[in-house]
Amino acid sequence: MTQTNIPQRYATNPAQIPGMTTQDLRDTYLIPDVFVPGEIRLTYTHHDRIVLGGAVPAGGVLELGGYPEIRSDYFLEHREVGIINVGGAGTVTADGEVYTLVKGACLYLGRGIRSVSFADADGEESGAQFYLFSAPAHTAYPAALVSPGEGTVRELGDQVTSNRRTLNQYIHENGVKSCQIVMGVTQLHPGSMWNTMPAHTHDRRTECYLYFDLPEDARVIHLMGEREETRHLVIADRQAVISPSWSLHSGVGTSAYTFVWAMAGENQAFDDMDAAPVTDLR
Repeated sequence: MTQTNIPQRYATNPAQIPGMTTQDLRDTYLIPDVFVPGEIRLTYTHHDRIVLGGAVPAGGVLELGGYPEIRSDYFLEHREVGIINVGGAGTVTADGEVYTLVKGACLYLGRGIRSVSFADADGEESGAQFYLFSAPAHTAYPAALVSPGEGTVRELGDQVTSNRRTLNQYIHENGVKSCQIVMGVTQLHPGSMWNTMPAHTHDRRTECYLYFDLPEDARVIHLMGEREETRHLVIADRQAVISPSWSLHSGVGTSAYTFVWAMAGENQAFDDMDAAPVTDLR
C-alpha cells in the first residue's frame, strides 16, 4: 500500500514559537507514524522542500511512485533520496539493480532513477524498515551503498558529560556524493544520553532527526526553538522531528539510543554551524 497523497507541513518562523501549545508544536514538527507495516508513509515539509518517511514491506513489495505534491511522473524525476534501514535485512531495487541493506546500511539513489521498490530480504518477512530522506536535485549522481561502519566514523563527546557517541557520516562532501543531501547515523554509547550538546543552528540547512533503538518505555526530550526561546518535544522510538534552519536541535534520552540525522539546503559542509553555548539557552 502506498499513500496517494503526501501530507504537507508548511514552513514556520521563530516568531510563531512563543504562541504555540505543546500540541501545536507536535502537529508542526513531529512525525509520529513514520513506519507503518505494509505501507510507504511520507511527509512533505516546505522547509527546503524535504520529503521524509518510511517504507515497511512486511513480507510484500512496495513501489515508490510519483505524487501530486511533487508534480512528477516518478518520485526521483526531480529528486534524490537517502535510505537507511533501521530494521531487519531488506532489499531496495532501483531500475533493476538489487541492493541488500542490513540494519544501519545507507543507500543513495540519484535523480533520474525511474523504478524503486522495497522488500524484505530473501522474500521473507524480516522486519526491514527503510527510512527515506529526499530533497530536490539539479544533477544526477551514481547510486551508492554503504554498509555500517564503512562511512567516515567520528568519535565525539565524553562519558563525563554523558554524550559519548559514534557518528557515521555516509552521504557528505567527502563521502557518497549527492546534490544536496547530507546524511548519517549517530549511536550513543551505554551510559550516554545527550546528543548535539552544546547545541547549534545552521541557517543554511534544514535538519531532520529520526530517533530509534529506544526502549518502548523510554523517551527522548528533544530541544528546539531559538536559543533564547527554547521548547521541547517528547519523542518515542522511531519517530522523526523536523528542525528548521533557525532552530537548534539537541536531545537527552531516558536511555541510550541511536538516531539518523539528515540535512538539505545551501551547502554540504558538515561543520557549517552556529554554536549555541549552554550559557545562552533560555
